[in-house]
Amino acid sequence: MISRRGFVKAGGLALFGISLGGIPSFLAEAAASTLTPALFKKKKIMVCIFQRGAMDGLMAVTPFTDNFLKAARPTLFMSAAQGGKTKPLIDLDGKFGLHPSMEAFASVFRAKQMAIVHGIGSPNPTRSHFDAQDYMESGTPFSKGTSSGWLNRAVGLLGHEAATPFQGVSLTSSLPRSFYGNNPSVAISNLSDFNIQLKGNQADANKAAKSFEDLYDQASSSLLKETGKESFEAIKMLQKTNTQTYKPEYDVVYPNSALGKSLKQIAQLIKMDVGLEVAFAESGGWDTHFNQGTDTGIFARNVNDLSSSIMAFWTDLTKYQDEVTVMTMTEFGRTVAQNGTGGTDHGRASCNFILGNDVNGGMVHGIVNPLAKENLEDGRDLAVTTDFRSVFSEVADKHLGINNDKILFPNWDAKQIGVMKKV
Repeated sequence: MISRRGFVKAGGLALFGISLGGIPSFLAEAAASTLTPALFKKKKIMVCIFQRGAMDGLMAVTPFTDNFLKAARPTLFMSAAQGGKTKPLIDLDGKFGLHPSMEAFASVFRAKQMAIVHGIGSPNPTRSHFDAQDYMESGTPFSKGTSSGWLNRAVGLLGHEAATPFQGVSLTSSLPRSFYGNNPSVAISNLSDFNIQLKGNQADANKAAKSFEDLYDQASSSLLKETGKESFEAIKMLQKTNTQTYKPEYDVVYPNSALGKSLKQIAQLIKMDVGLEVAFAESGGWDTHFNQGTDTGIFARNVNDLSSSIMAFWTDLTKYQDEVTVMTMTEFGRTVAQNGTGGTDHGRASCNFILGNDVNGGMVHGIVNPLAKENLEDGRDLAVTTDFRSVFSEVADKHLGINNDKILFPNWDAKQIGVMKKV
């Protein structure tokens, strides 16, 4: 007898490398033969956005009363005061100011739907993009040998078997490190093409498709109804949906950027009710060594895209907001002092944003001490005062109902900071 877990996992694996138009006939026939069941029961959904390249948290959310920062950034420092050389920061609490290009976030912060955590980062002091991203996505900042990613482990801790191959989805061209592991997860580069990839190669894909067909041939009809119906239904729903003509609600216009397109497609999957619970997207271009800019330039464009894309997504999902929490992350921050080319170099702590109705919002959480040299890490960087696992675990625990941090983040003693509402 084939186990439910084995069948469902094989079902998800068989979708490797198969485009929408090329779904095998046995799978399409099975999907078509099922009666349309009730939609998947509403589940909580966590959406994670990785800002690759290391965002300057001190420019995104500036401690504008800090004269040490002003001295360290003679041409990059921005103020909340009106009438300066640049657009003023958006004063959040008399101490921190939001970059003016992130104005889209101001309303949800004031409505207490958004929390900001400052001084967040990894306890591992590496300034290598590759290593820092790997450590953050594996959730084990001092272990290179971890085979799984923290989001894949989160999927495994949801407390139920995957009834759909779309339980964990990354809107990327390949599966990110966060989703590596044994639990069901897929990467979809574009819903219109339905190009799905898992970690592996074409030989593995062919073998997977063949093994799925073998399972289908061997399984009894009752087993199919119990284990495969939801997966087939998800495929059928995607087959019959013209994703190219999707119209967001409330006349929302998503930015025509990689992140905007990814979040728009995640919104589609949520509304299609295919069983999505953990989603992942990426935003690039945050490595601002040169000509970082202030209220205009590279950084301003990046934060405008980030905030506008997230707020388009949030507005589009107005009817689903109770079920969705969005969290950003970046591998590390930038130096306190600007460099000689109008940019900032690899640093340590940054900040992140958490958006949702169960967030302890309207606050800048974490600790940012005065940026005097004696308070800086290595005499140059914003110190990491909040371990990223403190925030990631709390969001996953409170929003998804995961309560096993020893598996979610091995070798870590949970010390959460109160970024989510108590339930």
